[in-house]
Amino acid sequence: MSLKNKTAIVTGGGRDIGRACVMALATEGANVVINYHSSDAGAKSAVEAIEAGGGKAICLQGDVTTQSDVDALIKASQDAFGNEIHVLMHVTGGLVARKTINEMDIDHWNTVMELNTTSLFRMVKAVEPHMPDGSAIVTFASQAGRDGGGPGSSVYAASKGAVMTLTRSLAKEFGPRIRVNSLCPGMIDTDFHNTFTKDEVRKHVANVSPVKREGTPEDTANLAVFLASDKSAFMTGSNVDINGGMLFS
Repeated sequence: MSLKNKTAIVTGGGRDIGRACVMALATEGANVVINYHSSDAGAKSAVEAIEAGGGKAICLQGDVTTQSDVDALIKASQDAFGNEIHVLMHVTGGLVARKTINEMDIDHWNTVMELNTTSLFRMVKAVEPHMPDGSAIVTFASQAGRDGGGPGSSVYAASKGAVMTLTRSLAKEFGPRIRVNSLCPGMIDTDFHNTFTKDEVRKHVANVSPVKREGTPEDTANLAVFLASDKSAFMTGSNVDINGGMLFS
């Protein structure tokens, strides 16, 4: 799945799934541009590890819900690796807090939508003009986008459902020059679930799944890199489940 000498931007690349994507892309030879918001140590250690292995990477702190930070990320990529950008992996996103509709105000709704969906629009709009033929965009939805999510996650599920539909629309709009696919992760061992999911729920999900475990960031990154590579050349507009068999679609 070689991505040798191709430039890949990963948003939210400082920890968990994002960092695993960064390392997997570097293993395939990509020049990696890491955006991070607060995971300074993870992003910088990823750059150090990639460079120690003979690869190329840079990292830049920024909030991709802010247009000026999106523009700065594109400029940093081009300054480091040239004008063309071949891969965008948009991992940025989050639940923020569990709130029922009755508990939620419009500010919370807008915050989650901006984080999960509008940030993707901002990144795609900024990157697309610089993507040559054969490029790929990999978005990150969620199992919640299919099944509505757990308690207090209605706006998160709605925002991820929007990512799934936007993925399909972009595939139509950008094809055949750019392929666009999405991942729909289920229970992955990340800080997301450390923060928002009770231990007993995680254990139950793992035990009743066909594979009898949670997924890892590396499991997810391997699929993401496949979707970014020419090995998936006949795939576009797909929302690919990776959930250990907990939901079939």
